[in-house]
Amino acid sequence: MAPANMPAIETAGLVKVYKGGVRALDGITFQMSPGELFGLLGPNGAGKTTAIRILATLLVMTEGSARVAGLDVSSKPREVRERLGLAMQTPSLDAFSTGRETLELAGRLHRMPSASIKRRADELLELMGLASVAKKLTGTYSGGMKRRLDLASALMHCPEVLILDEPTEGLDPQSRVALWDELERISRTGTTMLLTTHYMEEADRLCTRLAIIDNGQIVVEGRPDELKRSIGADTVVLQLAPDQRAAATQRLGDGNGGRSDGDGPTGAIERGPSADGQVVEVRRLLEGIVAADAVAAHPGGVTLSVPNAGTAVPDLLRRLESDGLRVSGLQMRQPSLDDVFLKYTGRRIREEAADQPILLGW
Repeated sequence: MAPANMPAIETAGLVKVYKGGVRALDGITFQMSPGELFGLLGPNGAGKTTAIRILATLLVMTEGSARVAGLDVSSKPREVRERLGLAMQTPSLDAFSTGRETLELAGRLHRMPSASIKRRADELLELMGLASVAKKLTGTYSGGMKRRLDLASALMHCPEVLILDEPTEGLDPQSRVALWDELERISRTGTTMLLTTHYMEEADRLCTRLAIIDNGQIVVEGRPDELKRSIGADTVVLQLAPDQRAAATQRLGDGNGGRSDGDGPTGAIERGPSADGQVVEVRRLLEGIVAADAVAAHPGGVTLSVPNAGTAVPDLLRRLESDGLRVSGLQMRQPSLDDVFLKYTGRRIREEAADQPILLGW
């Protein structure tokens, strides 16, 4: 076991470039303390899975270094695997084995004593709420049950570090919350966990600390509450009436955003997207009150990042409505991790990359 003062996971300048030049990781550096539940938060295709595959010795890095439980993943892969539990995004279960057989096989693969295998399997089946279905084939399990069994398999040998790749991907809301409960319970026992996720609520609830990763780089790192406080403003969502959205688009087309196609005496106007028109118009109307980069598009309207929104909103509405822009709805909320992602990357986390390589091996 690694000394208590040694990082449970440590990476420095981690780079992975696939054949064809796709740079999946571009120099990520982070550390995890023993007992910590750390998250890599980012959209699909950001490089999260590549990072944990390297940490799990399933993928060779191009540059940099990585250590798990004090061991270098490149020079001591076997020792790393002995100390590591891994649950990938898709459960790797044999549909024709029972739940108990699955756990017992995991124990034998880790060369656990026979008596310890049975005792540990009983303990985990009970912990994961699977004792009543332990003799049933895993192919008959629900998605949530398969996730819990896969997690139990990763925990069979009592690993020092547990790595989870998108642990609740594809689960229904009820199963997702149930698995969150299990992960929180495991974390309370002192197990060090690294998880990847693109679910804001998941990262906010589970992670003691997290790093936001985008395009293979870590853009910001910290505790969820600290990151949200760094926004320094509340979020105001303004819903604009349909006729106002059309008018904003018209004004965008009539200004610098329009382009003549050369037909006719005046030329036809090529109008920009309605969302762009709304943002430009609101920025113009609120100039001097709200910074231009604090206004962003939102379905049906715009969002504003406003310090002390409760006192600022009445003045904002008066300014907008005095210029004829009618607001049909308004919402105010505290900053979220989605707002943090937007601040540091310039886009919402729901936007996904589609240029990642298909992983067929090393």
